Amino acid sequence: MLSEKDKALSQEAVPADLRDRTLERWQSMPLAVRVILQTMSAAGALLAVVYIFGIVPFLDVTYYFLLMALYLPWVYLLLPAYKGEVRVGIFSYIPALAICGLTFFMAYMGRSLIFQTWVPVSHTWQLVVGAGIYILILDAARRAGGYIFLGIVLALSLYPIYAVYMPGMFWGPPTTLARTVAFNVFSGDAMLGVVTRVVGETIIGFLILAALLVATGAADFFLKLALALLGKARGGPAKVAVIASGFFGSLSGSIFSNVVGTGSVTIRAMKRSGFPGYYAGALEACASTGGMLMPPVMGAVAFIMADFTNTSYGVIVLAAIIPSALYYFGLYCHVDGYAAKHGIKGLPQIELPSVRKTLIDGWPFIIVLGFLIYALVFLRLERLAPFYASGLLIFLTFFKKELRITLSRIPNIIYEIGKMLSQTIGLLLPTSFILGGLMATGVAPVIASELVRMGGDSVIPVLAIGIAVCMVFGMLGMIVAAYLMLALTLAPALEQMAGLNTLAIHMFIAYYATLAAITPPIALAAFLASRISDSDPLLTSVHAARLGIVLYFIPIFFLFEPALILQGPLHLTAIWVTFNILAVVIIAGASEGRMMYLGRLKAWTRPILFAAGLCIGFPEWMSTVGGLAVTAGILALRGLAWQPDAAEDGPAPATPEPLADTQRG
Repeated sequence: MLSEKDKALSQEAVPADLRDRTLERWQSMPLAVRVILQTMSAAGALLAVVYIFGIVPFLDVTYYFLLMALYLPWVYLLLPAYKGEVRVGIFSYIPALAICGLTFFMAYMGRSLIFQTWVPVSHTWQLVVGAGIYILILDAARRAGGYIFLGIVLALSLYPIYAVYMPGMFWGPPTTLARTVAFNVFSGDAMLGVVTRVVGETIIGFLILAALLVATGAADFFLKLALALLGKARGGPAKVAVIASGFFGSLSGSIFSNVVGTGSVTIRAMKRSGFPGYYAGALEACASTGGMLMPPVMGAVAFIMADFTNTSYGVIVLAAIIPSALYYFGLYCHVDGYAAKHGIKGLPQIELPSVRKTLIDGWPFIIVLGFLIYALVFLRLERLAPFYASGLLIFLTFFKKELRITLSRIPNIIYEIGKMLSQTIGLLLPTSFILGGLMATGVAPVIASELVRMGGDSVIPVLAIGIAVCMVFGMLGMIVAAYLMLALTLAPALEQMAGLNTLAIHMFIAYYATLAAITPPIALAAFLASRISDSDPLLTSVHAARLGIVLYFIPIFFLFEPALILQGPLHLTAIWVTFNILAVVIIAGASEGRMMYLGRLKAWTRPILFAAGLCIGFPEWMSTVGGLAVTAGILALRGLAWQPDAAEDGPAPATPEPLADTQRG
């Protein structure tokens, strides 16, 4: 594991306003408050086990409100009410107590909510309770996602009120504020619908597993494993960053927390080895963004997608393997090309961990993740899989003294569970109000049919509209919101127009909403990384878009050839995966100016090869054959098109500073 000194140095790389202050706020609370919160967190985890395994049957809505009562107070206590609130104050304690009381009350009223009419409300007190919960969850949205997030959630959740004034397909029947608020809070099409169900029945198990993995040192293990495997390679620290950030992002489920958390380590290592700050920041942003799409533990969108499409989560895990592998392979090709051009060598063997020793130290993590994949894909356990994997992890740690979960570690594990769940709930619950705003008016199917009419015989205009919406919302960090909106409107339109594969459509939407995090001009992931790498934000975001270029085209490829997401014949999967691997090598080579295994490209060949690579990857035989012919023709012109690397034989950069002793084998 990383030493305390190394962790302290890593945190110093993070600007003060980007550091995670939740631990400081946690420690500022009185001991009694912390004990109560930890008890609530442990009770929530136990409640999830009881409900999901069916040990004690009770109503779904009762379970959902109990989870809110146990974890929503954490949002107000760990996240500040205003910028200057360093220690937890009255403006955090009051909403925490209020949301806890209101949601406990609604858990008690669960049977009445199911069997009586609460939309519209039949009593004034019902409206008061609903309005209180609505306002408090909006405050949670502000704390967790910022004022822009709050503004969009507020505007869309109240859409039914002003829909009557909207033109054309955006028109909706008139309604009242009271009915809108009640619908948002009490309806199964809004807060008690798909988002809350996914959090309470699926995501919670994976977050508990992630907390256990973090507490037992899995993050450090996979960082050391990546160092051991790739640290010696050309541009080793950057290749390590690609692998490590991909894994961490898969566990955390958050692009931005991954950039801040792992970027403080990986960006520093890349800069030390010779990569410029803008390149290190851009690469970290790309690697962290891809973590949301990396199996087996993907971001919240994947879980919501499974529920929305009525698809097994194991099927989604399988579908994501090829696209995510192609994306990370593209990042690897970029790094290799840059390192070759600039003579950036790997780290000396003496500074790297031993592969054998690393595997011996962390074999329980390998077994647990292997079991998780097996349970999801083959046993189809889905909701139960992360709980079984958690139990297996606890059991296996008894065989490794360094990893063993002792009594002294339990409070930290419970804290991590509470922190992860509260942050997830704080960001996802408000998006259910967006869903409620669209469902209450009934405009979603109207928009879908209007998109079909607008598109006519061409699917391109409709795809362009969907991509634009994904970009706008994704740039604001509202990935789940973008997915929910387009899953209701764009997805049905595409199915009606072109008969495209349902899962391919939904993954297409999720990918474009995600990649907005690295797309200028508001590339939030790249901007965050630039703060850590001390580089120009716009330059960093432009390079992030260039390095992640593969992610812009893969969704289009699998939309028109579902075999790339294992939704077609296996022989087509094999054919198009082969062509796409070749396409990624060519696209990355053209982007970086150096073709893997060949050498540097002349300037005039780069745009031609880039276009040829896109043609090869697009699943249509004429374009693929044409792209292959152009590529072969250019590569045949050895003296005119490319030349061997001069940097291969050039001087190595200055010897990098040694890594911490604890990272050595």
